[in-house]
Amino acid sequence: MKKLILASASLQRQKLLKDLGVQFAVKVSQAQEAQKIRSTCSALVKHNALLKAQDVAARLKSGVVVGADTVVYDGHKNLIGKPRNLQDAKKMLHALFSKPHWVYTGVAVIDAATGKRAVDYEKTKVFMLPLTDEEIDRYHRKVSPLDKAGGFDIEGGGSVFIHRIEGCYTNVIGLPIAKLAMMLRRFGVSIL
Repeated sequence: MKKLILASASLQRQKLLKDLGVQFAVKVSQAQEAQKIRSTCSALVKHNALLKAQDVAARLKSGVVVGADTVVYDGHKNLIGKPRNLQDAKKMLHALFSKPHWVYTGVAVIDAATGKRAVDYEKTKVFMLPLTDEEIDRYHRKVSPLDKAGGFDIEGGGSVFIHRIEGCYTNVIGLPIAKLAMMLRRFGVSIL
């Protein structure tokens, strides 16, 4: 079986794969991501995921490299990235509570030996319940928002205020597992 390499330092992505019992190595990409939407949000995350996978694959002789990029999008050409500080995180949450938003994740898979590649994306619509400033402060004492797009998680404390989603749950965590499994099949890799 081909070795699987995750081109990401994301602990959430690593946990998703570990929970499935997938054997993989981590090689963090040094690629500089694009930060602005030039055409569509899906084009942006696919571009960034491919940049990350290419950066890592270029340093390897073999293995199947997976790159991913996740952003939160408000539907009006505005990306909501990782907050700079707790004040920024609180401001982000208040904005996200006011209306539904989308989580986009681009996924790129490259066979380092052959150069074969596949790129795709997933999007999930997220609806949140509003919290008071005090509730947000309590949430931030339990969960660090600074390493998460939008400043929230869905698998931990954030599950309290995420009313519902339309789409892939693991996409909101940062890696759409069903989409990845379909893509990896084309490379002769099974994560089951």
